[in-house]
Amino acid sequence: MELKKNRVRIIDGLRGFSLVGILMANMLIFQYGIWGSQEMDLYALPDYEMTVFKLVKLFVEGSFMPIFTFMFGFSMIKMQQSLAAKGLRQKRYLARRFLMLIGLGLLHSYFLWEGDILGFYGMMGFFLLLFMNRKPKTLLVWGIVLLCLISLMGLIPDDPNDPDPASITDSARMEAYVVKTMTVYGTGTYAEIVHHRSSEDPLGLPEYMIVVLLLITPLMSAPMFLFGMYAAKRRWFEKPEEERTSYLRNMLFFLSTGLLLKAVHVYLPGTWWSGVGEISGGTILANGYIFAFVWFFSRSTESTWLPRFQAVGKLSLTNYLLQTVICTTIFYGYGLGWFGKIGVLAGCGLAIVIYVGQLFISPLYLKRFRYGPVERLLRMWTNFSFSGKTKQPPEKPISA
Repeated sequence: MELKKNRVRIIDGLRGFSLVGILMANMLIFQYGIWGSQEMDLYALPDYEMTVFKLVKLFVEGSFMPIFTFMFGFSMIKMQQSLAAKGLRQKRYLARRFLMLIGLGLLHSYFLWEGDILGFYGMMGFFLLLFMNRKPKTLLVWGIVLLCLISLMGLIPDDPNDPDPASITDSARMEAYVVKTMTVYGTGTYAEIVHHRSSEDPLGLPEYMIVVLLLITPLMSAPMFLFGMYAAKRRWFEKPEEERTSYLRNMLFFLSTGLLLKAVHVYLPGTWWSGVGEISGGTILANGYIFAFVWFFSRSTESTWLPRFQAVGKLSLTNYLLQTVICTTIFYGYGLGWFGKIGVLAGCGLAIVIYVGQLFISPLYLKRFRYGPVERLLRMWTNFSFSGKTKQPPEKPISA
C-alpha cells in the first residue's frame, strides 16, 4: 500500500508540475496567437524580450508537454491494470475515456482556444491501444526507433534564401493572417474571434499535404507516450528513495543532452543539424525534467510542496481548462484586450502568478471534493456511472 501511495504521489505531482511549463509555453499562444508565436519578428519586440523568448524556447517550449504525454501513457497502463484486476473489459472503458477527451477537445478548441491538446490525446489513445498489450522491451524499442526516425527529418534545414515563389506566397499569406489576428483577437467580440479561428486558413496547404500531416503527427508524439507506457509496465517510481542514484544519473545525462540539442536550434538556426535539436532535444530534456522532479522529491516524503503539485495534478483537466478561461479573458477583445501588449517577460510572470494560485487553491478544493468537475464528468462517462465508480461484473454462478 505504501509503495502504491508513493507512486501515486509522484505521478500526480509530475502531472501537476508539467502544467507550469505548459502554461508558460501556451502564454506565447494566448498573447500572440498559435501562428503569431512563431512569427515574433512581426511584433517588433525589443532585444530583452527576444532574449526571454529564446530562453522560453530553450527551457520550456516543447519540453513540458512531453511530460504530460509521458504521464498519459503511464496512466493508461495503470488504468488497464486496474480494470483487468476487476475483471472488466479494458478496451471498452479506455475507448469511452478517449471519446470523452475528443469531445472535450472539440468543444475547447471551437468555443475557447485553438491550442487544445485534449482532442489529440483522445485520438492518440486509440492509436496506443495497438501497443497496450506489448512487452515493455517492445514499447521501449518502438519509442527509440520512432524518436530516431522523426529526428532525421530535422537534418534538412530551412533555406531562408529559397527563391521558390510558393514559399514567398506562403510567407505573405502567413504575415497577413498574423496581422489580422492581432486586430481581431485584441479588439474583436467573442463571435468575431470564434469566426476568425474557425474560418481563416493561414497555411493554404493542398489536400494531400493535410493528409500527410495527419499521418505523421501521431508518429511525432508517439515516443513519449510509449516511454510512459514502458515506465508503467516496469513499475517505475514505486521505490523513489531506493532509486535516487539512478534518477540523479539519468537527470544529469538527459538535462545536459537535451539543453545542448535545443540550444543549437535556438541559437544556431540554419545549421545542418539544428532541426534535430528541435525535434529530439525537447523530448530528451523532458525526460531530464522527469528524473529531476522525482530525484528532488524522493529526498523526503514530508515535502510541503509535493502535495501541492499532487493536488494540481489530480485536478489537471480542470486546471488546464481553467488556464484557458483565465488567459483568454485577459488577452482577448471580449475581456481585457491585452493581446500582444504585455510582452514575453510579463507573460511569463503572469503564468507564474496563475500557476502559484492553482498550487494553493487546488489543495483547498480537494479538502472538500474528491474530484474536479471535469474529472468527475470524465469518470462518470468512462464508467457509465453517476457515482463515477466502476461497476463490478456479475459473479458467475458456481456449478454444483
